[in-house]
Amino acid sequence: MLKEKRSTIILILGLLSAIGPFSIDMYLPGFPAIAADLNTTVDNVAYSLSSFFIGICLGQLICGPLLDRYGRKLILYVGLAIYIAASLACAMSDSVEMLIGFRFLQALGCCVGMVAPSAIVRDMFPVNENVKIFSLLILILGVSPIIAPTVGSYLIIAFGWKIIFIVLAIIAAILLLAVIFLLPESKQPDHSILLRPKPIIQNFIFVLKQPQFFTYAFSGAIAAASLFAYLAGSPFVFMKIFKVSEQQYGWIFGLIAAGLITCSQLNNVLLRKFTSAQMIKTVLVVQSIIGLLLCIGSYFDWLNLYSTIFLMFLFLAGQGFSFPNSAALSLAPFSKEAGTASALMGAMQMAFGAIASALVGLINNGTTFPMAVVMAGCALSGLIILGFGHKRIEFNSRMEDVEEQAFDQIERY
Repeated sequence: MLKEKRSTIILILGLLSAIGPFSIDMYLPGFPAIAADLNTTVDNVAYSLSSFFIGICLGQLICGPLLDRYGRKLILYVGLAIYIAASLACAMSDSVEMLIGFRFLQALGCCVGMVAPSAIVRDMFPVNENVKIFSLLILILGVSPIIAPTVGSYLIIAFGWKIIFIVLAIIAAILLLAVIFLLPESKQPDHSILLRPKPIIQNFIFVLKQPQFFTYAFSGAIAAASLFAYLAGSPFVFMKIFKVSEQQYGWIFGLIAAGLITCSQLNNVLLRKFTSAQMIKTVLVVQSIIGLLLCIGSYFDWLNLYSTIFLMFLFLAGQGFSFPNSAALSLAPFSKEAGTASALMGAMQMAFGAIASALVGLINNGTTFPMAVVMAGCALSGLIILGFGHKRIEFNSRMEDVEEQAFDQIERY
């Protein structure tokens, strides 16, 4: 693959992956404005975030098998078209219920941009390069949380919150053209893949039964839910509790995101000395400790704006290490089922993300503690699942060795 073509493909895949974060991050500074305009509360507006996560979760389970059956590009066309239409509908919403509903439809279109890139990476690049490619995607993906809230805050002040969804529709239209003219098809349609419920469910079960996928996809998804808890809780924490402006919130959001991006690139350097499995375990231990500090500081009201930002920065920077490694290890066992595996992995992330974000709103008590305790719980749960999963992987590996030895002995006789 020519270097120029390779760079173009990675750029398009990174931008496709960024549709979801842009759809989340760009409108976060507008929560107070949306609540005022639609005559509701910030907590009710936050349910539009939860509905988006639920739509992403369900949509990925649908589009994964479709990507394996019909190839990657056709499903990208359909998904981006749905996203454009739903984004314009969000801009025309005149009630919070309408916004919540159209955000769900927007997510159904958006999900293909989040599933297809992982499957295409598995299609087009050697397995041993996948972690590096995922780290590059995060570099592109990471630009969105840096610029999206800041740009969103200025657009909201200048034109109102509805402009955000118009801009998102324009971005998706440009990406659709890039997919049509610049992205090669990485997998031809496979007519052997059946789209009836039973074969689809069997494929999902087959993927889930792989110990490596189960371990790293589940632990990675639950740990990643801490980021969604932060997304749901940070507008209230920073703009309501600490009284920062929309612009200041955008800069804080960007600063914390910069830590995630930096670590995603440092990941490639550290992989020269450490394995992906070692990296994931270390990150989850560190995040659990920082999460505990956040909980204690929040509960006793010891944290001010700057200490909260500092601990959030350290905690979320760990996602730059955990995501590329957990994604690469989760998808490594698959080739034919890469789309299904990628969809299942993404759906799990969004399902746990939806639960975490909704939980932050449900237990909101006017302090930073709900966000802190959900984030800490996600990291600790991911660490526990990783520990049990490693034991299962080691057990399966020993059983396979025993079976191979027995087969060799039979062959001799």
